[in-house]
Amino acid sequence: MPPPTATDPLVLRAAALVLDAYEDYEARFGDLTRRARRRFVRRDWKGAQADAVARIDLQDAFLGEALGRFEALVGERIRSRPFWAAMRLAYAESTAGRHDAAMARTLFNSMSRRFFLTEGVAPALEFHEPGEGGAGDPSCPGELKPLPDAADAATRWRLALAARGFPHRDLASDARAIASAVARRLGADGDPRGPDVALLDTVFYRERRAYLVGRVDAPGGRRPLVVALVNEAEGVRADAVLLERDRVSMLFGHAHSWFHADLARVGDAVAFMHGLLPHKPVSELYSVLGRGKQGKTERFREIQRHFAAHPDDRLVRADGVRGMVMAVFTPRGLPVVFKVIRDRFAEPKDSVRADIEGKYRLVARRDRIGRLVEAQEFRRLSFPRAAFEPSMLQELLEECAETVVAEGATVLVRHCYVERRLRPLDLHARERPEDEARRAVVDYGQAVSDLARSGIFPGDLLLKNFGVSRHGRALFYDFDELCLLEDVCFRDLPEPREEDETRPLEDWLYARRDDVFPELFVRFLGLSPPLREALLEAHPQIFSAAWWREVQARLRGGGHLDVAPYPDAARLPATDGAAGAAAGRVCR
Repeated sequence: MPPPTATDPLVLRAAALVLDAYEDYEARFGDLTRRARRRFVRRDWKGAQADAVARIDLQDAFLGEALGRFEALVGERIRSRPFWAAMRLAYAESTAGRHDAAMARTLFNSMSRRFFLTEGVAPALEFHEPGEGGAGDPSCPGELKPLPDAADAATRWRLALAARGFPHRDLASDARAIASAVARRLGADGDPRGPDVALLDTVFYRERRAYLVGRVDAPGGRRPLVVALVNEAEGVRADAVLLERDRVSMLFGHAHSWFHADLARVGDAVAFMHGLLPHKPVSELYSVLGRGKQGKTERFREIQRHFAAHPDDRLVRADGVRGMVMAVFTPRGLPVVFKVIRDRFAEPKDSVRADIEGKYRLVARRDRIGRLVEAQEFRRLSFPRAAFEPSMLQELLEECAETVVAEGATVLVRHCYVERRLRPLDLHARERPEDEARRAVVDYGQAVSDLARSGIFPGDLLLKNFGVSRHGRALFYDFDELCLLEDVCFRDLPEPREEDETRPLEDWLYARRDDVFPELFVRFLGLSPPLREALLEAHPQIFSAAWWREVQARLRGGGHLDVAPYPDAARLPATDGAAGAAAGRVCR
């Protein structure tokens, strides 16, 4: 029997079924995304978090359903690679010219790889070349619009805010505050209409905030512009204006949870943001807009492009202290790391592989508040054997043999996590000038405090488990000991008896598995005296068991300790009405 072709009737029906499945998925994804507006207006924060988790889990659950429908249609041919190869050609034809072709083809890849358990890349069975599917239009036609025309900037902003339909506490005051902040920061006070601003129609939602996203024509060129809105008991108000690329880049960064933004053309929005934030990888922009599978696809293509352009680059051991749980390797010239779980963990670790994978799932499903890096989970990646530095490959083959296999000229990594590469904080503190080291260490204290207020305890507070981003921000990336704050018992250090003072701490201090003594944290950080004093002065609370217990009590009582995703300098001045509402808010 001759192999099937892309014009065979059953092949065409199968390709149409996959496209229908993609559109069904998009409809379900859109339903969950559109709920964000209602959750924000009603201040239904628990519902918003449930929607965020449901949307993350949607695609994996959906794939099994789609493959079941596919098998019902094609029967035994589901096992035929020539049939899938012909269907790929037909699917390429049916998705050609679509603005969402890249995402539609990623779903095809996911179905193919899930069914065949593809190791590495199967060119005939998936779309794999960088750039397949086309790029978005950065002008965002139909989505990006200038502020309404009016005689002055405050009126233009009032009309723009009113068009979004939120129940503002004081719409006119918000408009004046935004217009004043934009003009002041850009030095454009002389023009009553203000600088040229264009906003995306779609509102972005995340955690307890809504964002208006756009651009502004500034003296030095176009800049990103973001207005943050909060909804308090008295109503919605404008909380902050972000005009600086670094601040907007962090807001759209890999350490934050995904936005809920009901964009008609996601690729256009990615191209628009990438034009304003050229240092931000496209993969991260897709992910932060909620398209995690496309983010993984683009991350893999970025890696492909890197090695195609730099064939002499090598995969080497990542800088920092050797991990007891993970073997970590990285390309020298690309800021990503690959983390592979070891077969056995060194003492005192008593976890198993399932525990570690559970920690990463926990992080993926929580608000990361800008302090937990995104870890993309990959399966069955293949690398050229020659790409590895020999000692790194030896470590992987000896200590990660359940996961890493060398087959001739290829190395197969059956499971790993991929993260942005950061400079380990312990190295940063030793290498950088004293003022830079001090800023990073003080921000480390802020990171620990932020995580606590979000209900997370890092578990292991050693500096080696934190990294420093290119913005100088301290981020936590080692999730081996991470847990929910509610599961920890924070204890005060008892006074030692006279006979205990010369004995090792572990000989006289009894501690259960979940007991933590914050007073001891500073002893193990390995900081120089000046850096230790700077940390103690800036963040004494993280070394106090009473503070940790107070945070626990407030969270258990249903309270919310706000962790703003931008600095206080970006905030708008509070009006009299907003000041009272903000009085009890805990911010950094």
